[in-house]
Amino acid sequence: MSSVNKVIILGRLTKDPEIRFMPNGEGVANFSLATSESWKTKEGEKKEKAEFHNCVAYRKLSEVIGQYLRKGSQVYIEGKLTTEKYEKDGVTKYSTKIIVNEMTMLGGKPSGESSESDKDNPGDKPAARPDKNFENFDDDIHF
Repeated sequence: MSSVNKVIILGRLTKDPEIRFMPNGEGVANFSLATSESWKTKEGEKKEKAEFHNCVAYRKLSEVIGQYLRKGSQVYIEGKLTTEKYEKDGVTKYSTKIIVNEMTMLGGKPSGESSESDKDNPGDKPAARPDKNFENFDDDIHF
């Protein structure tokens, strides 16, 4: 009998990712995604519920995550579920994580953020072009 362990999540980061490096130099990114659903009750009251998902990515993907994602970034991820068992203060606990193997960034930069290159080279941005009057536009465009 075969089985499938696949998770697909589209959500937003709840905080900036934590990036660490293993002794062999490979990166590890830990981050949390929030997903939500909303509905209306019979009385017309709007309800919303959020779920929080702990995620971990390795190697090159972890470096991309560390470089480009911040709190509020919207991402689509695919991966697999893993559950770890551990003891804390004599109590057995479980932690479920998503091991990310694919990630797609969505929605552009989180609001109010500009890239480092925007900050370093403000003069490199193209100047706003004045509006042109196209009523008397001449059709002699040559290719």
